[in-house]
Amino acid sequence: MLKQLLTLLTAALITTSAWATPEIGQPAPAFTVIDSKGVTHSLSDFAGKTVVLEWTNHDCPFVRKHYETDNMQSLQREMTGQGVVWLSVISSAPGTQGFVSSAQADQLTADRNAAPTAVLLDSDGVMGRAYDARVTPHMYVIDSNGVLRYAGGIDSLPTAKHEDVAKADPYFATAARAVLAGETVERSISRPYGCTVKYAD
Repeated sequence: MLKQLLTLLTAALITTSAWATPEIGQPAPAFTVIDSKGVTHSLSDFAGKTVVLEWTNHDCPFVRKHYETDNMQSLQREMTGQGVVWLSVISSAPGTQGFVSSAQADQLTADRNAAPTAVLLDSDGVMGRAYDARVTPHMYVIDSNGVLRYAGGIDSLPTAKHEDVAKADPYFATAARAVLAGETVERSISRPYGCTVKYAD
């Protein structure tokens, strides 16, 4: 009986560890992922730079809300224009909503006039699980020292309505601008909203 309990406890710990939530103020989880161009990116490659992670799924209405209003692209251009590394991450598994090939990912970037530094193809979900990315969009800001400074929603209004973009409190943008200015992030965690990330079983 004791042996069975220990086995169950060990399994629970492993599961919890695999989905452990990264902590604000602590080093961001390391990753190594190939992008849509076939280039491998690791977090360590961007030492000294602010990094934004944007989990995305082009078929998700919440993602479409921010792309069809040019909100996401405007933020991408603003941030990359200040030297930020912006990585759009696709963790949809093959055969699920949002999964794309490398060519499809590049076509989406072109069609939407998007401006990320790179689009990472995390179809095995390893990076997404390391960050506990739950929905699309789910946003993260990592400072130039590799420390996680923000994790959560893009803004305060969890709807798919285009008109709500202008009305919302822009949690992510406010946090990213504070990090770039060397200021304290007042709201470092917020509730993300969107479509669930379609991980492989």
